[in-house]
Amino acid sequence: MKHVFIINPAAGKENSFEIIKSELEALETPVTYELYETKAPGDATAYIHDYCRKHQHPVRFYACGGDGTLNEVVNGVVNYPFASLGCYPCGSGNDFVKYYGGKRVFLNIKDLVEAPEEYIDLMRVGNKYAINATHFGFDSCVAKTMMNVRRKKIIGGKNAYTTGVVVGLFKAMKNECTVTVDGEVVNPEGKILLCTVTNGQYVGGSFRCAPRSLDNDGFLEICLVKPVSHITFMKVIGEYTKGTHLDNPKLERFIKYKRGKTVHVEAPEGFLYSFDGELIRQNSFTVEVVPQAIRFAVPKTAKPLPGELHVPHVKEEPALV
Repeated sequence: MKHVFIINPAAGKENSFEIIKSELEALETPVTYELYETKAPGDATAYIHDYCRKHQHPVRFYACGGDGTLNEVVNGVVNYPFASLGCYPCGSGNDFVKYYGGKRVFLNIKDLVEAPEEYIDLMRVGNKYAINATHFGFDSCVAKTMMNVRRKKIIGGKNAYTTGVVVGLFKAMKNECTVTVDGEVVNPEGKILLCTVTNGQYVGGSFRCAPRSLDNDGFLEICLVKPVSHITFMKVIGEYTKGTHLDNPKLERFIKYKRGKTVHVEAPEGFLYSFDGELIRQNSFTVEVVPQAIRFAVPKTAKPLPGELHVPHVKEEPALV
């Protein structure tokens, strides 16, 4: 099998190209590999499509960057049965791999190229795929603000997320939309604070929104938080960060948590949602699960957070999406 490392030179604090190259060269058991640096947004997906049209041999593509790079590689690999997915999480945001215990176990090149593969689910909106989360409401406001201020002094950089939350507290405490899960309307009142639809467990870098999620069970996890006061918001957000919000009976009346296969959202014009970190304006859309859609390389040292509930799914014939 060939190993192709798709490296985003803008990800993280430094370009990981030389680090990855030196570790590959130092392997006691050599592997056939190729390194490719992306040149612009969307380039990773385009490169993989072009590669797979020309070479139909077993190949594993590694997303070397953050969640955005991972999403681009996912959208390149899916639908090619001879291709699989790996992740070298060297970006600033690496939410999906937190499901497996964090990025550290994925940064060992030897363990990574030797990692067994398992089938995992994806989610799809139209013809685009996501591996981790679709979320909207308060979260979208925060993400939009972060993008706008990230290069500004004082309020940007490492303070961009805090700035986003402050803006959200003024502008995004009550968001209009109706969320329907497998035909059942979850919020008949038509308003939310926020909602996450996930395959992984984390969003926003540190929020464990879906602590019961399994990435290979054929279901999406939906966590909807109703509009609340600023005081209640501060109580909810602490539990939401730790992933204990579903076990606190005091928060039951504010949170609706469901599992489903399709999630339909209807909202006013200009509605914004985050699809694996990409901000999209769309007022009517459906998120659907695609079971066992892709093979993902999981190092043997990884420890999925659900522990005994996570059973690796491996089968001989690849799934066709």
